[in-house]
Amino acid sequence: MHFQRQKLMAVTEYLAPRPAIPPRCVVPRREKAEEDNGYARLLRRQVEEVFRNNRMIAVCQYNSMPGEDVVLMRHYLRKHNIEVKFVLNEIVRPVLSQSKYKNLLPLFVARNILLVSPETKVKEMLRVLKGVPQVNLLGACIDNAILSRQGVENFAKLPSLEATQGQTVGALALLPSQTSSLLQRGSAHLTALLDQHIRQLQAG
Repeated sequence: MHFQRQKLMAVTEYLAPRPAIPPRCVVPRREKAEEDNGYARLLRRQVEEVFRNNRMIAVCQYNSMPGEDVVLMRHYLRKHNIEVKFVLNEIVRPVLSQSKYKNLLPLFVARNILLVSPETKVKEMLRVLKGVPQVNLLGACIDNAILSRQGVENFAKLPSLEATQGQTVGALALLPSQTSSLLQRGSAHLTALLDQHIRQLQAG
């Protein structure tokens, strides 16, 4: 083909109009399923152990704070056997969604930390958090009961288990003693009357 003809054919070649919307914006992209790696499984297993081995798990919103303040907070909490756990939402949420703690899921929407303890040290935890405004209590799971922030504060006002047990034992011991005194009152009164009658007869 002559060179001039080749140029003419190239200039007059039909070009389809470009679509107004790029095809990549119309066809949804298929997200590749991320393969589950061993590190994520390890973190999920640690979260499961935290919820299984502790009686108190408090969920708090964590705002950035100086490292020295974090160390001090952890120190004061550790004095009361309370540990601080920094967790990722993408690790915690799958664990909670398949457990009995799924009602805690709405709390994990921002950067969170967990305050965990094998004992219910609620008063001590609230006392420490009162001096740390960057950490806000959202809710807690105490003895398998899910509580709001107000519920945690109300729980802290309850007397200790030992004091409650002492009051219960005292109340239970009071009833038999009162019953025993009521049963003995009649015989004691009769004995006193007979003694007085004998003395009167001897005096007469």
